[in-house]
This record gives sequence, C-alpha cells and structure tokens, in this order.
Amino acid sequence: MELSSKTEEQLHIVSVHGSRIDAAVALEFKDAMRTKTDSGPEQVILDLSAVEFIDSSGLGAIVAAMKNLSGDRKLALAGLTPTVEKVFRLTRMDTVFQVFTTLDGALEELRP
Repeated sequence: MELSSKTEEQLHIVSVHGSRIDAAVALEFKDAMRTKTDSGPEQVILDLSAVEFIDSSGLGAIVAAMKNLSGDRKLALAGLTPTVEKVFRLTRMDTVFQVFTTLDGALEELRP
C-alpha cells in the first residue's frame, strides 16, 4: 500500500496510491497511515480519489487511522469515488468524517 503525504498551508494531505483498501492491505494501510501522520498539522486530509473499492476491513483501518491521531488532530476524507462514497453512506460513516467530493474542495474549505 503506497501512500504519499505533503503539507500545504497548515493542512497535512495523505494520498492513497492504490485502487483497493480491503482485508489484504488493511494492516499495511494502518501502519503506513500511522507513519505518515505521526506528527504534523492539526488537520489531516485523506485523499481517496484513486480508491475504487473498500470493504469493512478498509473502513476499520480508516477509523483506526483517525483514532491514532494525537490530541485535537482531525481526519477529513476527500475524493471518494461513487462506489466508495456509497459504502461510507450505507454504513453511516459519512456522519463520522467530514467528507469532501474533491481534494480541491477540501483544501478550499479547510484552509485556515
């Protein structure tokens, strides 16, 4: 599971470079997220625009990544494809996370 990260105007952006977050990669994803987000700005944005499929293990890994953030740090999601967005909506996880249609939309809304 390859992730990249960058900091832009007090926002930490983590991008997923894989089409699936499922049971096969969930543990690897959690570890990679922990490494990428162990420090940095208060607001973290997870760019899921490349992800075409997510299962319950993937959802659990994203929740775990949110819970691993220290202090008052927050995790927002951006770029959910229709299939992934449907999973978040059906599981009501869209009420747990701030969800943005695009990364640009998230950046515009969350910039300090």
